[in-house]
Amino acid sequence: MHVTFYTKRGCHLCDEAEAMMELVKEDFPLTWSTVDIESDDEAHEKYMLMIPVVERDGEVLLYGSIGYVDLVELFE
Repeated sequence: MHVTFYTKRGCHLCDEAEAMMELVKEDFPLTWSTVDIESDDEAHEKYMLMIPVVERDGEVLLYGSIGYVDLVELFE
């Protein structure tokens, strides 16, 4: 599963979510493209109060505090 991960520098929830994604990637076929919302005006407007955001095919799958179990459930 390939997702888009919306983030920004200095976001501790984003750092934690990406660490959880790295853990999930060890057991599931998870890949992602990272978008820094501060370099994308449209993404900034859309997600500035929601980051981190995991999106697939235009659908928000997860946002805010994202844990390991939240990510694993995407594969069930």
